[in-house]
Amino acid sequence: MRVSRPLMTIAFALLGSTAALAEGNKDEIRIGQTLPYSGPASGFGIIGRAQEAYFEKINAEGGINGRKIKFISLDDAYSPPKTVEQTRKLVEQEEVLLMFGSLGTATNNAVHRYLNGKKVPQLFVLSGATKWADPKSFRWTMPGMAAYQSEGIVYAKHILRTKPDAKIAILSQNDDFGRDYVAGFKRALGDKAATMIVSEATYETSAPTISSQLATLKASGANVMFGVVLGKFTSQMIKGVAELNWKPDLFFVPTSASSISFLEPAGLENAVGLISSSNVKDTLDAQWANDPGVKEYFAFMKQYLPNADLTNSNYAAGYHYANLMVKVLMACKDDLSRENIMKQAASLREVPLPLLLPGITVSTGADDYLPFQQLRLRRFDGKSWIGFDDILDDG
Repeated sequence: MRVSRPLMTIAFALLGSTAALAEGNKDEIRIGQTLPYSGPASGFGIIGRAQEAYFEKINAEGGINGRKIKFISLDDAYSPPKTVEQTRKLVEQEEVLLMFGSLGTATNNAVHRYLNGKKVPQLFVLSGATKWADPKSFRWTMPGMAAYQSEGIVYAKHILRTKPDAKIAILSQNDDFGRDYVAGFKRALGDKAATMIVSEATYETSAPTISSQLATLKASGANVMFGVVLGKFTSQMIKGVAELNWKPDLFFVPTSASSISFLEPAGLENAVGLISSSNVKDTLDAQWANDPGVKEYFAFMKQYLPNADLTNSNYAAGYHYANLMVKVLMACKDDLSRENIMKQAASLREVPLPLLLPGITVSTGADDYLPFQQLRLRRFDGKSWIGFDDILDDG
């Protein structure tokens, strides 16, 4: 019996589904992404522009094992409902093979179960929330940042080693971001947390100021301050501590609060001595001027994004994560099934990347989805962040 072509097509659609279509394309690798190209977080859209340019470079060099990358990055305006709409479009209409580097905790959370239900890789999520590294419950999702808890652990380790008699005050944002940092910090302090932490305060993101919390924390007699803050609250905290004439011996802020743009409104002189951490090279720091990885980055920017503002670190971030994505795709060789993509993403062994600090590499495992677990402390000197101490991890 001869089956007509329309019936064959219908049968294939029913049996193969979107997954087979996405995996069956032998000519290109379709990668999807949502980023805020509009709205309050639109500055992060630059990450996608850099990645688009990097994939263009890879295609010009022959692609991935003979296949070209088709990168489709859509605007979600940092709005979870919009993220759902655009992600469904990417998976069901554009038939992307995987999602890569989408930004935000709430936005990624909105499509977390959907992508896992569809068995679509949700790789290198740009959020430090601990929940993205849960291979038992969500094996198709992998984080792309050092976990907030990991960073909290690193700060606590430094305190235990250099100031074991510290009296610690903590100010944290009252949400998952703040709770993750504090949880890691307390876990690393262990039994000593109860005696070393002398005061804690939280703030709501809708609050106009945090001045009352800072006054309470200073009154506790603390000589170490850990501020788990974001955005304008970074500036308020640094300026507020200075106005109170409070000079803690150690003063920490998370990496996400370390941008000069957050320090300047507080007065850079008030931020001197501030401690944060990083796992990547600052491309504008003179100490890396002759570093091969940094020179490679600037050569790429000159050729593919010649009019870009090189002082904007989001370009370097986009380049950094695109490098990691390409490493995974290259490791897949000829098997670009979703199953093998996840297998290779979870099998990275001390993989170097051009912008990682010396001594830091990427490693993952089937039961350990955190690609970045090493950080180096850095201290602000009034002009830039200066690395110090050995590389630390959250182990």
